[in-house]
Amino acid sequence: MAQPKQRIRIGDLLVDHKLISEGQLSAALADQKSSGRKLGQVLIENNYISEEKFLDFLSRQLDVPYIDLKQYQYQKDVVRLLPETLARRYRAIVLADRKTGLLVGMADPSDIFAYDDIHKILKRPMSLALIREKDLLTAMDTVYRREDEITSLVEELDEELSETDIDLDQLAQSDDVENAPVVRLLQTIFEDALQVKASDIHIEPDEKVLRIRMRIDGVLNEQVMNEKRIVAALVSRLKLMSGLNISEKRLPQDGRFHIKIKQHSIDVRLSTMPTQHGESVVMRLLDQSEGTLNLDDIGMNDDVLKRFRKAIHRPHGLVLLTGPTGSGKTTTLYAALSELNNSEKKIITAEDPVEYRLERISQVQVNTKIGLTFSNVLRTALRQDPDIILIGEMRDAETADIAVRSAMTGHMVLSTLHTNDAISSVYRLQDMGIEGYLIATSLQAIVAQRLVRKVCENCKIDHVLDEHEMSWLQGAVGTTLENNQFIQGNGCHHCNNTGYKGRKGVHEILEINEDLADAFRSGDAKDFVKKARVAPGYQPLVNSALELARQGITSIDEVLRLAGTIEEHNDENTYAEDEE
Repeated sequence: MAQPKQRIRIGDLLVDHKLISEGQLSAALADQKSSGRKLGQVLIENNYISEEKFLDFLSRQLDVPYIDLKQYQYQKDVVRLLPETLARRYRAIVLADRKTGLLVGMADPSDIFAYDDIHKILKRPMSLALIREKDLLTAMDTVYRREDEITSLVEELDEELSETDIDLDQLAQSDDVENAPVVRLLQTIFEDALQVKASDIHIEPDEKVLRIRMRIDGVLNEQVMNEKRIVAALVSRLKLMSGLNISEKRLPQDGRFHIKIKQHSIDVRLSTMPTQHGESVVMRLLDQSEGTLNLDDIGMNDDVLKRFRKAIHRPHGLVLLTGPTGSGKTTTLYAALSELNNSEKKIITAEDPVEYRLERISQVQVNTKIGLTFSNVLRTALRQDPDIILIGEMRDAETADIAVRSAMTGHMVLSTLHTNDAISSVYRLQDMGIEGYLIATSLQAIVAQRLVRKVCENCKIDHVLDEHEMSWLQGAVGTTLENNQFIQGNGCHHCNNTGYKGRKGVHEILEINEDLADAFRSGDAKDFVKKARVAPGYQPLVNSALELARQGITSIDEVLRLAGTIEEHNDENTYAEDEE
């Protein structure tokens, strides 16, 4: 059995090999003493030595191999030989089950105490490898999913329901909250969702099964279970948490609640809907602990960001963000508000719902049940002497009319529209019955936004376009491609074999100049579209996405998918110019 290497004075050895100086070592040791961090971490963060050099040196000194977890194909059942709590505590992971024993990767292979505890649990011969701690933490979030735990709790809850004739509502309201199976099941579901950075949780009863699906990077991942009978208990508990009527199962209901999971403060928006096989629940998750993004972090390219900043910093006018549900419009709006928010400005918002809580801003939750509509909030807000008004969404003609007139009378108004791109907003505004001269006078800029998936850094490979992709793409962007060399994800454990990990925004901005304003005044939508397409600085969404593909951030498949959805939507809405 390979023994862990004895602790070595890594700092002195680095000095002996002239990789760091005596002065750097002294400064790092002082920093380590005050911060409690490991010496290697301090040396790397202070740029005394690169991480690659440090790991290579440590590997040679300890005489253990260095393994890059980003490239390592491990098996989940092997990894789970070591319980997650111990793996996280000792920064270790079981990489392989060999005839000679287990290969265990450790961030610090010289930690004798960690080695002894791990060996007592595994009870197998062990050989060690050095791994990067940051990669280890990422890998753990991937392999230690809660799927098995969720399945186990579902079976436990189903068993409890079948053993005795329990009232589901009574079970959902159990006094022994911490030990109630339904509560532990929900807690595990939320922990799993947080771990994989899911934006939504779907609980869907089918004819014979229960489906729990999580939306990760815009795509749903499914877990199917046979214990369909537990749906009612789950829904009842969620309704209680949201303050909804648990006895009403025939009508849709909306609510929200707040939970804390592992130092994360999560705001949950819940929607129930009666279906043929029971009530379906969808929960939108918002991690409040991450705070609001600033404009520099939302992914706009430099040119779009500069022009967007110019528009929102004007003393008055209307700025619109457009895109379908889930395209990140609200996040961008809040980033803009965060930049505008200071002690000299009065800001009022009308939202449905209020997603982020911001200091110094008067945020109003719209409630149509009691008559507190967007338009009613706006009328009152104008009597509150605001400098800036945010409208969550312009849904009707009355709200749009008040917003436009507010922008004309000295207020900066920010809002969203559900349109496909910036140019097609003219049709939506016309459908709302807004007079062209009002739009021409008040509208400053329209920003369209989408989210595309980023190629997984761990498994990206080169991708050469075939003739079909080349011709299709050239038709979509209207130009000839200089080369056909891009990248795509091959699929690995880090990205759940999807080839993608994370998302990034793509944007187009249309600033309203005199030519476009004249087209608004005349009410000629076709003329507006013609002029908008050749407006200075205008770059369509597809071109922005293609630029990300050229930079190796996203794949050409994501560009084609975006182009296809825009083209399909435009065909449906006669966005293209009519034949003359």
